[in-house]
Amino acid sequence: MDKYYLAIDIGASSGRHILGYMCNGKMFLEEIYRFSNGMIEKNGSLCWDVDQLFFHILAGMKKCKEINKIPVSVGIDTWAVDFVLLDDKDNIVGDVVAYRDSRTKGMDEKVYATILEEELYAKTGIQKQMFNSIFQLMAIKEQHPEYLNKAKTMLMIPDYFNFLLSGEKVCEYTNATTTQLVNPMTKTWDMDIIRTLGYPENIFTHILTPGTYIGMLTKEMQDEIGYNCKVVLPATHDTASAVMAVPSNQENALYISSGTWSLMGTEIKIANCSNVSQEHNFTNEGGYDYRFRYLKNIMGLWMIQSVKKEIGQEYAFGEICEMASNETIASIVNCNNQRFLAPDNMTEEVQKACIESNQEVPVGIAQVAAVIYNSLVKCYSKTIEEIEGITGSRYDQIHIVGGGANAEYLNQLTARQTGKYVYAGPVEATAIGNLLAQMITEGELKDLQNARECIYHSFKVKRYNPNNIKEVL
Repeated sequence: MDKYYLAIDIGASSGRHILGYMCNGKMFLEEIYRFSNGMIEKNGSLCWDVDQLFFHILAGMKKCKEINKIPVSVGIDTWAVDFVLLDDKDNIVGDVVAYRDSRTKGMDEKVYATILEEELYAKTGIQKQMFNSIFQLMAIKEQHPEYLNKAKTMLMIPDYFNFLLSGEKVCEYTNATTTQLVNPMTKTWDMDIIRTLGYPENIFTHILTPGTYIGMLTKEMQDEIGYNCKVVLPATHDTASAVMAVPSNQENALYISSGTWSLMGTEIKIANCSNVSQEHNFTNEGGYDYRFRYLKNIMGLWMIQSVKKEIGQEYAFGEICEMASNETIASIVNCNNQRFLAPDNMTEEVQKACIESNQEVPVGIAQVAAVIYNSLVKCYSKTIEEIEGITGSRYDQIHIVGGGANAEYLNQLTARQTGKYVYAGPVEATAIGNLLAQMITEGELKDLQNARECIYHSFKVKRYNPNNIKEVL
């Protein structure tokens, strides 16, 4: 009888429930439920509807009962940095504001007035992003101090859902590091920073590592969905789960977790909190087995998703990619500019950037997409140069995992422009990494090395070389 494991993978635009199981040494996946997600306008802010998300979490879990495939365990991963505050009765305090909201504008100045930017990086190794939890907390402190006075617990989004399932209040390590409040040496909350900034110490709960079994479903949840199972922490930050599924055990491998964001980097054993690292805006986010994901955030396919919605709704992403490949427009924009984080209209923003830099202005979905793809590859090339310069290592291959592994034109461009072999796949990397953590905990896979070997043999990987040749491995 197959042992099933349930990965609940929730992204900024959608979520899905994927069952995983092993057969003859290979992993197999079955998507059983999918739902939409998105930010909503509430009280003048962009927020997440966590009640609706939890409704879908339970609906997907009930589906396992319907198809008679009860999982041994369940794991939830989501995006990073966002959180909920709970009062003494475990009710949410305030709204669950999303990272793309503008409430953090100017909050960096408030933080740096208390602790210097250089000192903060040296203590945490986390790059400055205006949506980091450290700035979100400062926004609450400045705009709604009564919320912090009332709060008894802070939980990251997946930790909150785990609490609703199991009754246990814990914070998972990989997601906690994105708050910019965790010490990379001790792997625990940096209470010196927290005290210095005037955040209440009592709201920060115990940090546990991915692969930790935190409990069974509560009696209420068992009655609701019709069965019981273990609740296991995967790497709850979706990028950390995706990196677990990179099918390479090669030391110093480069990866791009390609989706809404392009997260490009490598794994290191000791965080690099140097001035040079800070100057290049690299981050040291926590990974599985206390590895560090030494990476840079690049805006990613969020830009393509936005222009598709605006001017290309009739086309599939693959069609847009193919159309872009036939364009010759050479204009480039800086994908990492804050102007592309949440513009009112992405298409117009790209066009404005081209006008301001005296470049050809793209017209239509094919040209706009071509500009975005070429701009992404320009960022990739620059980031590789920076990583090689800082680490002193030379890389000959790049692993692309996530939805962007299907972007043929982008992958071939990346190989051609960087002069490196590109290995694309698996596409469902985040859900696979989620499942890997559960399977290692259960003893079905030995360790991360064994897990990555399993992934390489379980899923198709396409290889692109700098000479425009594609192979299926």
